[in-house]
Amino acid sequence: MKELFNNYVQSLETYIMFQIKQETQRLTPELKAKDRAPISLSMGAPVERPPQFVNDKLVEAMQGDTMHTYTTPKGENYLLQAIAKRMQNRFGVELNPQTEIFSLIGSKEGLANIVRALINATTDKNKQDIILIPDPGYASYKIMVEVSGGMPYSVPLTKENNYMPDLEETVKNLEKDGYSMDRVKALIINYPNNPLGAICTKDYLKKAVEFCKKHNILLISDAAYVDLTFEGAPKAHSVLEIEGAKDVAVEFFSFSKPYSMTGWRIGWVCGNEEAVGVLGKLKSTIDTGIYKPIQKAASEILNSKIGDDYIVEANKRFERKQKIIVDGFKELGWDMDKINPPKATFYLWLPIPKKYKTSKEFTDDVLKTSGIVLVPGNAFGKNGEGWFRMSIVAAEEQMHEVIRRLKEDGFYFE
Repeated sequence: MKELFNNYVQSLETYIMFQIKQETQRLTPELKAKDRAPISLSMGAPVERPPQFVNDKLVEAMQGDTMHTYTTPKGENYLLQAIAKRMQNRFGVELNPQTEIFSLIGSKEGLANIVRALINATTDKNKQDIILIPDPGYASYKIMVEVSGGMPYSVPLTKENNYMPDLEETVKNLEKDGYSMDRVKALIINYPNNPLGAICTKDYLKKAVEFCKKHNILLISDAAYVDLTFEGAPKAHSVLEIEGAKDVAVEFFSFSKPYSMTGWRIGWVCGNEEAVGVLGKLKSTIDTGIYKPIQKAASEILNSKIGDDYIVEANKRFERKQKIIVDGFKELGWDMDKINPPKATFYLWLPIPKKYKTSKEFTDDVLKTSGIVLVPGNAFGKNGEGWFRMSIVAAEEQMHEVIRRLKEDGFYFE
């Protein structure tokens, strides 16, 4: 039956996070037998419970007589209104709930569908539409473009460009590689960034808007981590704060990261009315929206003091966990002062020890020897080779255990 499926799906590999999970499960009995039960620092998924407030609101909403009927892909009005209020309160951005906001079954689904809506699928490499993606960047961006029949093109994020690349330099590189900007449909940006944790300036967002206007392409901002900044760090901005951004930009948000609601699968897209409308038309043929009680509970947490306090406390926990790991890796020989750990997200992006040739060689060895689950840097793009990502989401005592095992098992930088 395999030959019946299209070329894009047949060429797919299992998503990197699930590859790692499968290998971890395979090794678990062996690891437990030597007192190295797996500690997962791979998935970007908070382990704390969501606010009790949102759980209570979900249970309360489930008692409503009309809460179990079909909803609309767009989202119930109470959710759309709450999102508009949040965008105004948090960023000073005014949005029309009816035309500039659309609910999502998690931001990942929305990103995949906006890419699908943009690309005219073809297997002809000389004709494929191009989406510019950050490198290193969220592993799914590349796959989303490829499975839609398009071509992902890397925009390098490096320490030298302060993780805010010169976009016109990207045009030059694109043309050097034999491609034309006429084939480019969109630019994806992601700040704070996964896997780097880097934050961009408001001025850089302005440059991104200007770039997309100049080249008549869509600006896709993935703002999943926008609320995950540490005390003393500048708050991350919405691209829609930039004057004229709604002419070219859409922005994707998630409840998963700030409220630990990963399994709830709820988010939203907002911005350019035409782009939101097209995405909405596509989604209306694919899904029938989010369970109403989830929408109701999400709308209640979004502008509550309880929700805001939860985010503040969660960020403090991530900062404490980061300090445990940073201090521990210093003792293991990593030059953490030079690395300059980020002040946002729950990720750490670190170079592999010198004795290893590839990122995967290192992360495989750490898993098999110490039971610590990391992600090789090349999973995030070719510029990620030589690095690895760890998600500092496990409990604090597990963070101490990670350092203890690495020391015992000889994983020093030199």
